Amino acid sequence: MASASPEEDQSVTEVTDNYETTCWGCGLHILLPSCTSIFKCGWCGAITDQNKKKCDDKCVRWRLLRDRCFLCVVVTFMLLVIFGGVWAIYPIVLSLSLLCGVFHSTIIAILSIATITFFSLAAFRCAGTPPTILWGSYPTVGKGDLENYTFCQYCSKPKSPRAHHCRSCGKCILDMDHHCPFIGNCVGASNHRNFIFFLISAVSSTIYISIMAAYASTCIWPPLKYSLGRSNGMSQQYPAWRVINEIIVAFLGSALLLSSRGLVLLYLFISSLSLQIGLIVLLWQQLYYIYQGKTYLSNLSSPTDNEEEKKDFQNLVRFFGFQYPVTRLLPTFHVSRKRHVK
Repeated sequence: MASASPEEDQSVTEVTDNYETTCWGCGLHILLPSCTSIFKCGWCGAITDQNKKKCDDKCVRWRLLRDRCFLCVVVTFMLLVIFGGVWAIYPIVLSLSLLCGVFHSTIIAILSIATITFFSLAAFRCAGTPPTILWGSYPTVGKGDLENYTFCQYCSKPKSPRAHHCRSCGKCILDMDHHCPFIGNCVGASNHRNFIFFLISAVSSTIYISIMAAYASTCIWPPLKYSLGRSNGMSQQYPAWRVINEIIVAFLGSALLLSSRGLVLLYLFISSLSLQIGLIVLLWQQLYYIYQGKTYLSNLSSPTDNEEEKKDFQNLVRFFGFQYPVTRLLPTFHVSRKRHVK
């Protein structure tokens, strides 16, 4: 028999070089293949991404200054709307009756206090601090203590799976929804409920202001003057576009005759109407994410539905702080079973 050639007996084997690295969570040495850049520690459960390097954010101060400017603008606008509305609307309301003036004064006081209070809680309260946990050495870190934790390259400390680093605030936020420049703060676990209450009170306030401004404007608006009329005692037919054009011209002409109070009322109506549209959209989006059991950032990272996150009305109930399900507040009817006597 013919013997096989040496080239046919040889087989090529690929050898992968391993390297030793250290887990940032527990400090244990781990042997990994050279192609591995992201790994999870089998002891503490921490996730290490060696592609991420130490980051130094030098623009935090400028972002904080930007947020403070937005915050000052929002506070100034709120105060102008409140005091401008009282100055422009309530002399007209008080002229109707004293009871009507007291009623509307109570409503505006409640709405103003609620809006400013919830705005202050959402803006000046800490959005949410991640829990402090031991890390770095094997004796102090138990098995699974850092499950799915990652290392924040900005804060140089562990970051829980529910936390996200905000580059505008310069720190990690627990259950971060988004960073809102208009309150100069993040929306997270500690102030998310106050932010929702602020949106509800702001929407209610803008609806009330737009209605009252429209009513007060009709009381002091100058009469409209039309050039279209009757000729020779006969009524004439005009095309629709000409009638609409005449109404617009008459409306703008009468607006030029408005007093300072009327101009303030016109500004309050336009600003409150446009503002409430944006606030209603934002409030609806926030409530929908809460109903889904998600936040805005978690929806961006995982837009598909997760089995652990179920759409349920109880998500809204738990978010607003009800300890027990709503069904416990409803009346229950017990049906007694029939007993057969032998």
